[in-house]
Amino acid sequence: MKHVSILPLYDATLTSIDSSRQLLTRVNDFMRYQGKPPFYQVEIVGLTKNTKLSDGLYTIRVDKTIEQIKKTNVIVLPLLCGNFPKAIAQNKRYKDWVIDQYHTGAEIVCLCVGSFFLASTGLLKDKKCAVHWAAKNEFNAMFPDIHVIEDKIITDEKGIYTCGGGYSYLNLLLYILEKHLGREISILASKMFEIDIERKSQNAYVIFMGQKRHGEETVLRAQELIESNPTETYTVDEICGKLAVGRRTFERKFKKCTGNSIVEYVQRVKVEFAKKHLETGRKTVNEIIYETGYNDVDSFRKVFKKFTDLSPIDYRKKYAG
Repeated sequence: MKHVSILPLYDATLTSIDSSRQLLTRVNDFMRYQGKPPFYQVEIVGLTKNTKLSDGLYTIRVDKTIEQIKKTNVIVLPLLCGNFPKAIAQNKRYKDWVIDQYHTGAEIVCLCVGSFFLASTGLLKDKKCAVHWAAKNEFNAMFPDIHVIEDKIITDEKGIYTCGGGYSYLNLLLYILEKHLGREISILASKMFEIDIERKSQNAYVIFMGQKRHGEETVLRAQELIESNPTETYTVDEICGKLAVGRRTFERKFKKCTGNSIVEYVQRVKVEFAKKHLETGRKTVNEIIYETGYNDVDSFRKVFKKFTDLSPIDYRKKYAG
């Protein structure tokens, strides 16, 4: 039997704590129906017997304190919300315990932006991590030595599992079930809890927000130029000319500051422009594509799918009212 410790971190969401407990506990019922022994012993493990969440709106009575748990097999770090630096500071008393448990064999299942706390332990250094798209820029600024993955919901590296996207933690929990108990149990949990087991990427949900916390004035001016003119067909040379900068050096600086090449940045801004019109407008797909400044419809469709995993038509079907 695997012992699971769900940590009620400061600023954690109650839903991510309770749904983790519910899903993993329910698996024991699935096992019993199949004539098998329970697989998980699930406990909420905190710093004190009564832990407050959401500025005191909720209080959780924990099963054990971390001092009472000498050995656990799985640590679940819940989704955090609010001020991440403050949450890291408030949760620092958990850090040594989490580090020690990991180094003695515990797996860490980190739900969405619980990754800010996990990153603060140093255990993610030089590892891959999935982060919610809306928190990616802040995460990159705080933890530049961690490789953020954008094209997948889940990462799995050396016993540490992370996920990006608010409720994609449910997909991560299904992934853990499959890892521990096989595909059959994972599918059963998917059906019982009505979770879309095939969600693999958060690209279809991303709203592109360029990284602007770098402090480079010329790069900011380039970003503002591109974002203010999504229908223009600026070349890299034209952008550099408007800013009176040399192309080669500026391209390197732009990539370092934003995480995107200038060409990619232009593409992503145009894709966001198209997405908004696909969601709400009545124009045809081709009319919207031409309005972005693309004359080659097939070329834009490839760019659109690269960043959203969907064709423009499929995106409209998914999001249009």
